[in-house]
Amino acid sequence: MLQSTQKFLRKAGSLRRILPINERLWAKFDLLRTLVRRDLEARYKGSILGNLWPLLNQLSQLLIYTYVFSIVLRVKLSIESLPENNFTFGLWLFAGLLPWIAFSGGLMQSASSVLGQPNLVKKVVFPLTLLPLVPILSTFIESSFGLIALIFFVALNAHTLHATLALLPLVWLTQLLLTAGLGYLVAGLTVFLRDIPQTLGVILNIWFYATPLVYPASAIPEQWRTLVFWLNPIAAIAEVYRDIVLVGEVKHWGEWGVSSLIAVVIFFGGLWCYRRLRPAFADVL
Repeated sequence: MLQSTQKFLRKAGSLRRILPINERLWAKFDLLRTLVRRDLEARYKGSILGNLWPLLNQLSQLLIYTYVFSIVLRVKLSIESLPENNFTFGLWLFAGLLPWIAFSGGLMQSASSVLGQPNLVKKVVFPLTLLPLVPILSTFIESSFGLIALIFFVALNAHTLHATLALLPLVWLTQLLLTAGLGYLVAGLTVFLRDIPQTLGVILNIWFYATPLVYPASAIPEQWRTLVFWLNPIAAIAEVYRDIVLVGEVKHWGEWGVSSLIAVVIFFGGLWCYRRLRPAFADVL
């Protein structure tokens, strides 16, 4: 798995020959790529299974939730393109959990990204805007292997692959902008308010159950359903994941568009706050 990740990062670096971007930005991209690769290597260094652990953790969550909701609570779910069985509910559940795992994991780790690198912060030439992005991209890459497993199981269960999978990069862009924007905000604030990571953990727990991830959106009262989708970008992203991977038809274009707009606003707002706070980082650390 680690070798696959390294190959992916090397291929990303080969884009230099294609895209018309100046050398200064390419230098930052190369540095970011190196930092992400080192972070992925360091996370499970010395363990026997290495970077397979994130996939195993995701699959264990899938099995637990499938057992609780499908077997114990006997929750039934019908999807047009998939046979109606307990395995189908598990796939539906996994499709919604994947963006949440990448979002919440990256956000939690980015909160301490500046605080945990005082040596880099005090280097005048180091681009500090890269620090919150490293754990976010690392967690996103780890979750992508879970996505590959999901697509494989969907193909095995439905005997088909949907053409809508080509839209996944657009959903990833929305997801990454949202996570990076919030990551910049919490990373900057954590330098001055050390309670931010703990507070963020509480907020994410509430956010998780306020989002239709382990329960269908139809379970939300109708008068609240529209509000949840239009104001909770993760809810829209999770539903679009399910549309693209499971259904083969995007049924939430409007919600996706609004979540993308919210993600862009949050990204630039978080980056602006981070840059305003950045000059004082070295003094506090």
